[in-house]
Amino acid sequence: MNNLILPAKFTQVRSERRSLNYAVTRFVLGFSSALFLISIPGYAQMPASDQKTITLEELQQMALQNNPTFTQASANIRAAEGRARQSGLYPNPTVGYQGEQIRGGSFRGGEQGFFVQQNIVTGGKLRLNQNIFEQEKKQAETEADEQKLRVITNVKMSYVRALAAQQVLELKHNLSNLAKDAVETSHQLANVGQADAPDVLEAEVEAEQAELAVAMAEQNQQSVWNQLAAVVGNPKLHVMHLEGNLEDTPSVNADDLVDKIVNESPAVKIAELGVKKAEAGLARAQREPIPDLQFRGGMEQNRELSEASGRPVGLQGFADVGVQIPIFNRNQGNIATSKADLERAQREVERVKLSLRERAASVVQSYASSQTAAARYKNQMIPRAQKAYEMYSKRYQEMAVAYPQVLIAQRTLMQHQVAYINALESFATSSVALQSYLLADGLEAPSQPGEIDRPVREMNVPFQSSAVSTER
Repeated sequence: MNNLILPAKFTQVRSERRSLNYAVTRFVLGFSSALFLISIPGYAQMPASDQKTITLEELQQMALQNNPTFTQASANIRAAEGRARQSGLYPNPTVGYQGEQIRGGSFRGGEQGFFVQQNIVTGGKLRLNQNIFEQEKKQAETEADEQKLRVITNVKMSYVRALAAQQVLELKHNLSNLAKDAVETSHQLANVGQADAPDVLEAEVEAEQAELAVAMAEQNQQSVWNQLAAVVGNPKLHVMHLEGNLEDTPSVNADDLVDKIVNESPAVKIAELGVKKAEAGLARAQREPIPDLQFRGGMEQNRELSEASGRPVGLQGFADVGVQIPIFNRNQGNIATSKADLERAQREVERVKLSLRERAASVVQSYASSQTAAARYKNQMIPRAQKAYEMYSKRYQEMAVAYPQVLIAQRTLMQHQVAYINALESFATSSVALQSYLLADGLEAPSQPGEIDRPVREMNVPFQSSAVSTER
């Protein structure tokens, strides 16, 4: 009788232990799955960071106060004002001594005195000089407005990149914690005979990879943050938690924005002001042949003796007036040069517009592809990868699949999540670029008015791989 009872008790204990191990496995896997799903962008809110939070508006205000290019732009305006004022000033008079037939001894003859010489500028040349430099001043003012927009845009783009790096880091931190929990779970299951040694090794390798991914994400965040700190003019600004959500980027009409860029960009306005400056230069060159009056007059003491009275002639005045006759030099060369400069300035407007349209094409393509990629990741690939991970987790809890299959599904889901963040980053930066006339480099020095071959400065926006990559 006792021999029959003992096996039954042993079977009952083994069954209870198996039920307990199964319950532990189910709880641990279910809890880990829940934590992993919470870390998905868009599935739930990211956990709050202990770091101090800073907003985009605060970063932009910091840049407006510290960025040195604003001082440079202001100096360019003052320099243009100085040139305009100087070009309208009248030429200084000449004061001198004059002596003729100076003799000594008993003759006491000669004429000695002083003179004043002044050139009278005719033809409105001084006014035309000022008009040339007034156009330069307007160019400098437009350049200052462009620089402000450039800095604001650069800060916004750096903020988007830093926000994307922050979200990737948070995601990989969560995945690393889950991988560590998986290692502990695997060891516990191996101790009770519910996991094999390869499963444990696979979990350990996955944890090491997750930890390495965190280290690389931290380095990337620091690099992006250093760029942001440089743009806002505070290189010592430490990493802070950024407020915002990449998914909040609104859609724009790219074609309308391209037309706006081509017609209203500050670069186009500066080129158009270059045409007005060239026209003013041509008008000034055409007035140059009009001769200026050369006036010279003064007083002198004539000590020669008068034949009538026998006394010195005394104080007398003199005056000369002359003009330069434009026979050989009618400023032909400078007029021809000014006409060529005007034609070049007119073609420069066309070149700038075509250059902007050319560069806008790649930005529009990046905007469209990243928008498509983000929508595909959010609505199709991530939900499917998430469903596959949930199914593998459930089947593993039922002891129907090996744990490495769960890890593969988890890794695939994580790669899609990172790619989704990259697509959102590219979408946001492209949108900002299109709305900001393709202006981005906030630390490039403002161009000085009057520079020859003033370039349409390139924007610095990475457009190639963010929307299609699967791992950052």
